[in-house]
Amino acid sequence: MNAESLILFKLYIMVTPLLFIIGLFAIMTTKNIVAIIIGIEIMTKGVTLLLATSGYFSSKPEITQNFIIVMIIIEVVILTIAAGLIINIAKRYDSLSTKNIRNLKG
Repeated sequence: MNAESLILFKLYIMVTPLLFIIGLFAIMTTKNIVAIIIGIEIMTKGVTLLLATSGYFSSKPEITQNFIIVMIIIEVVILTIAAGLIINIAKRYDSLSTKNIRNLKG
């Protein structure tokens, strides 16, 4: 590993937890459902970046590509389900605040 690759690796290793912390902060501090979903997406992008970095700097990038593709598919499914729930909650309660939907009964 040359000096430029090592600097790039250190940069990615510093940015990845930062993305995860930003997403976690967005989830913990907001009451809006859309902002919570965006926070979850930011967290998963941090994990995806970590997978891509580890695949680039390891000798097996094709394995990490498969993990990244599976992770993207899971993200799309979760986002689609969340969007459907958000639309139904917005129609029923006329609000996207988590305070209004805490009393949902299953």
